[in-house]
Amino acid sequence: MNQVVATSTDPKAVASEKVNLLDFDRQGLRDFFAQLGEKPYRAEQVMKWIYHHLEDDFGKMTDVGKALRAKLEAACYVGPPKTLFDKAAADGTHKWLLGMDGGNAVEAVYIPEPTRGTLCVSSQVGCGLNCQFCSTATQGFNRNLAASEVIGQMWVAAKHLGNVTHQNRRITNVVMMGMGEPLLNFDNVVAAMSLMRDDLGFGLASKRVTLSTAGLVPMIDKLSEAIDVSLAVSLHAANDELRTELVPLNKRYPIAELMGACQRWIARKPRTSITFEYTLMKGVNDQPEHARQLIKLMRKLPTCKVNLIPFNPFPGTRFERSDAETIRAFQTQQLNANILTMLRRTRGDDIDAACGQLKGQVLDRTRRQAEFRKRLDHAQPDHAQPDRGVAHAS
Repeated sequence: MNQVVATSTDPKAVASEKVNLLDFDRQGLRDFFAQLGEKPYRAEQVMKWIYHHLEDDFGKMTDVGKALRAKLEAACYVGPPKTLFDKAAADGTHKWLLGMDGGNAVEAVYIPEPTRGTLCVSSQVGCGLNCQFCSTATQGFNRNLAASEVIGQMWVAAKHLGNVTHQNRRITNVVMMGMGEPLLNFDNVVAAMSLMRDDLGFGLASKRVTLSTAGLVPMIDKLSEAIDVSLAVSLHAANDELRTELVPLNKRYPIAELMGACQRWIARKPRTSITFEYTLMKGVNDQPEHARQLIKLMRKLPTCKVNLIPFNPFPGTRFERSDAETIRAFQTQQLNANILTMLRRTRGDDIDAACGQLKGQVLDRTRRQAEFRKRLDHAQPDHAQPDRGVAHAS
């Protein structure tokens, strides 16, 4: 795969027209070194420095010749996003606000557990899909992230956490579940995921890199042919009327078409499973009849599993979290029907890092941010108006 060009996060680099090496996967880096008149294996030496040693200073790449180091300094740079702030939650969850260009910023979240550490990565500045229960959706949309900005989130987190590829691996799993719909940024996301998987990159197994989609059917088929990763589907309702209300993309790709794409995915990758994400909202999609609809749907894909997510509130939302008894009853109904169903434990909600809460800073190119604030104004009493500043995590 060749370099995927996008707006750089480094103004100095733009001025000097240097190339960000984080924009290249292994083959792209080999091709770039060939253009410099260098042997392709030199690219792999530098790649190990970037991803195994997390080094962005060519001068410290000691097994690279001085002449090549000078050439690299003149032609390129290693430019991860700038950390605007980072914050840890009481449960150990960690969130970074990472600056992009012109005032935009995205969020990445690390969730530590006893047997693994999961990094949640963003793919876009904001999101264009307008899912009704997601905080990111209220911020509108600005642009896709470059490959360097996607893999750069992992680079920043790995550097902060002291991650050492193939040795002290703090980041064992990556999920493309942050801001944005990753399949709408296909080329850049696939390039970044190939670096997550590459032995000279972060060296993660295919089952440990997961892409979550709201259901872009043609792109699910394309993804299955492009790279070996795991798939998660943001479902949230098992009937078209309700799902279209919650996930407007369903109007374009209704559940029958989505399930067809999932069946084709399993046929191409028979040793894999798909995770269906289902956010439980009080009185909306958490009743016994909703559970029965989900059971009927899941029987079409018996090897797949359901991940129940208690809704995580955010300012201005009309939805509420289902109570614990209702959540347990919903899960029990699935388990009694032999549907493998897990309950995701809410993490990082004290720093707005829980699922569905990511905001970042979005210079909205749509009207959605203004429309959401207008609705919020009407819902609030005069003495409790929301902050007028750019929305961001705190």
